[in-house]
Amino acid sequence: MQTRYRTSADIADDIRRAVEDALWAPSVHNTQPWRFGVRGSRVSLRADPDRRLGVADPKGREMLISCGAALYNLRVSLRAQGYDPVVRLLPDPDRPHLLADVVLEPDEPADRQTLREHAQIPRRRSHRGAFRPEAVPAGVLSAMRYDVEREGARLIEAVDQHVKGALAALTDAAEHIQRRTPAYSTEIGRWAPSPRTARKDGVQEGAYPRRTPQTSPHFPARDFARGQGWGTEPANPKEAAAAGVALLLVSEGDGPLDWLRTGQALQRALLRAAESDLAAAFHTQALEVPELRAFIRAQFCRDAYPQMLLRIGTPEGEGLDTVRRPVDDVMVVEP
Repeated sequence: MQTRYRTSADIADDIRRAVEDALWAPSVHNTQPWRFGVRGSRVSLRADPDRRLGVADPKGREMLISCGAALYNLRVSLRAQGYDPVVRLLPDPDRPHLLADVVLEPDEPADRQTLREHAQIPRRRSHRGAFRPEAVPAGVLSAMRYDVEREGARLIEAVDQHVKGALAALTDAAEHIQRRTPAYSTEIGRWAPSPRTARKDGVQEGAYPRRTPQTSPHFPARDFARGQGWGTEPANPKEAAAAGVALLLVSEGDGPLDWLRTGQALQRALLRAAESDLAAAFHTQALEVPELRAFIRAQFCRDAYPQMLLRIGTPEGEGLDTVRRPVDDVMVVEP
């Protein structure tokens, strides 16, 4: 089958659709720390340092993981539209916020798996709370591990209940530390606006439950409501009481290139999970406390670097609401 001829206007429309898909990637506190520059058939992804968490993420590790997830969505969207996206990561050492250049090459129409994967982009939602009790299929976990390894990272499952309990306890300790640290609390307040806000970023009231059901072991959620009673009522709180499968996403290195690859691996795994109606709850608290991150690395990661702690399971009811910035706020057509 021949590839169709595309005019410059066609390519511009296709790129805009791909950037719109990229925006649905997860990001820490929904900061959406990315910008896209477009010139002809090239898309440049840049980090937006004004959206970095200065307290929780001083090195920009979580910012780049978030940008990597957006990059993966961009790649999938372009493949679904019949392009071969040629990606160059960190193309200019003198421009550290330039994370990737993506050049569109013509390709064959997308295969069925690419179209299935692309369809999950708007369906994927971050989950905050407990899961339904049914087990995560082993085949899905195996596919997620394979996908992650294809992107240069690894998934480690906390199979042992003592390990799972330890990770939950470390998350609880980190949450306690952060709630008692004024700088952390102020930063949470910046990115968790009060209800009825007109903002198109941050973790808003419709994105987290008012009361998180207790699980065993219990992974505490962020205190986005800050004691104000905000949040949504869970659909069936008595039925959703499982912690789900606890996973550590790790990389062999711990620099900007590793963080970008980790973000792409994360999003690839999340889209795979969404195909089976699974969702992920993220727990980055302990990885934002250097001493706890070092402990997790030494004890549970076989000296790989932990980049993300997440739980996978079947959520109860529909996904919670989220917001995204308009594409014109993050995309610039360059001369």
